[in-house]
Amino acid sequence: MKTNENKWIRAAVPALLLHCSIGTVYCWSIFSQEIADYIGFSKGATEWAFSFAIFFLGMSAAFLGNVVEKDIHKSSLIAAVCFAVGMAGTGGFICYGGLHPHSTVALVGIYVCYGFIMGIGLGTGYLSPVKTLMLWFKDRKGLATGLAVAGFGAAKAIASPVMQAMLGNLGDGGIYKMFLILACVYFAMMFTGHLLLKKPDGWHEPQTKEKGQGIISVIRTRPVSHYIGIWLMFYINITCGLALISQEKSIVKCVGLAGVIGIISTVSAVFNAGGRLGFSAWADTMKDRNTIYKLIFVLSIVFTALVMVTGGIKNGEDNLPLTVLVLGLIFVVNAGYGGGFSNLPTLLSDHYGMGSISALHGITLSAWGFAGLTGNQIANAIVNHTGAFFLDPHGNSINPVGYQNVLYFTFVLYIIAFAASRLLGRTKPADGTAPRL
Repeated sequence: MKTNENKWIRAAVPALLLHCSIGTVYCWSIFSQEIADYIGFSKGATEWAFSFAIFFLGMSAAFLGNVVEKDIHKSSLIAAVCFAVGMAGTGGFICYGGLHPHSTVALVGIYVCYGFIMGIGLGTGYLSPVKTLMLWFKDRKGLATGLAVAGFGAAKAIASPVMQAMLGNLGDGGIYKMFLILACVYFAMMFTGHLLLKKPDGWHEPQTKEKGQGIISVIRTRPVSHYIGIWLMFYINITCGLALISQEKSIVKCVGLAGVIGIISTVSAVFNAGGRLGFSAWADTMKDRNTIYKLIFVLSIVFTALVMVTGGIKNGEDNLPLTVLVLGLIFVVNAGYGGGFSNLPTLLSDHYGMGSISALHGITLSAWGFAGLTGNQIANAIVNHTGAFFLDPHGNSINPVGYQNVLYFTFVLYIIAFAASRLLGRTKPADGTAPRL
């Protein structure tokens, strides 16, 4: 009984405290326009802060993975401090931008604080609880990691209404006040998680040939093409997810549902979190965990193709079947996007063992960093350079053809990802555990 209590207190609860805090990075779309208006810059200029945050998340995970491997207490403390300092600094520079409109100092400061400093907190905070969860929940590793990563996905659904309420009730300068208040709240949550997080008593790293080797040597314990396939699958899934999710609100407007955007955004966030938990728990019951990725890509290809063929985004308004189809695509992509995250560490552990999983997971999260610079930016370029913007009957500026064209880009990438998943070899653990065959 004591062990059962400990694994929740020492792994699951701190993981949720960390991930529910850093997952609010995906709330960016809620306040990005307010930041742009307050400091006197275009929304496009401020959007780079989010892209930098995702890029440095991936890069910090890649370069600090060994720190997480060696000392989860140091890494979780780094995460709490960097995330809170980055958020408070962002609020400070927004305040400065309000006092000095069009100030480059304010814009660059937001890039540094929200992008670089918070990015470091995101990467280390994302990694810190994962291996610990897998050690406590050895028989249900997918369920355990899915639970934590679901917290990352659910953070948007939880925090969005809170942030919107704060923006509406904090008066003049509410945007920077919100950041300063939340910096304190999230530091308290993450620091509590840092204090609680602990590996099981008596855990010793497995004495296998991977121990003491560098990451490249660990990767070479299996054909290098297998790791390239995993990295590519992960990169494409995120790139396609960000491409569609970044246009989600505008697509919803195109199908005539502007009045319920908030509800649909919450439902899509639930699918995102549900995919993280559901797909990873389901994978625990499968002989080959890679089957989940194949399923994600097949569903994404089918729904994308159906919306492409029917012109669902262009023709969805006042057409209930097409509207349902477009919403189905949004929800499937969100679920698959989340499921790709939660299954990554367990897929890597099945292939390469647990000895260096934090460092290997961190290196692989570099795909997330690069996807953060490509997914939404490519989608924005397609929308801005194809089709034409016009005002719908409700006064919203939309470009249905442009949003539809984004699907051609994601469709091709999903096919490449599915091909990579088909070529990936079956699991043969390197740590002496029973093969998943």
